[in-house]
Amino acid sequence: MKKVLLLAVLSVGSLFAQVKGDVEVPYIPYEIKMGKGFETVQANCLMCHSFGYIINQGPQSKLFWKKKVDKMITHFKAPIEKKDAEICTEYLFKHYGNGKLK
Repeated sequence: MKKVLLLAVLSVGSLFAQVKGDVEVPYIPYEIKMGKGFETVQANCLMCHSFGYIINQGPQSKLFWKKKVDKMITHFKAPIEKKDAEICTEYLFKHYGNGKLK
């Protein structure tokens, strides 16, 4: 009974939380490298997540980027056509790759 009461108090307590003043969400500018294929990446990748997701992967191999694009299509159901997936992989590898194929 005590656990249920504690859980109820903790759940309802957040309803009364107040912040005085304005809340400012920080803006984080990401360095986006322009080049061939950027438009395709913008149309297919950035509709779901920010460029920070791409940059935070760090420099990776071409196989890594291919698998990452394939994962977005297979697991997250991104509507990316095969031709566009290849363009995205090439762009990501060229601009955010480590120079290794595997």
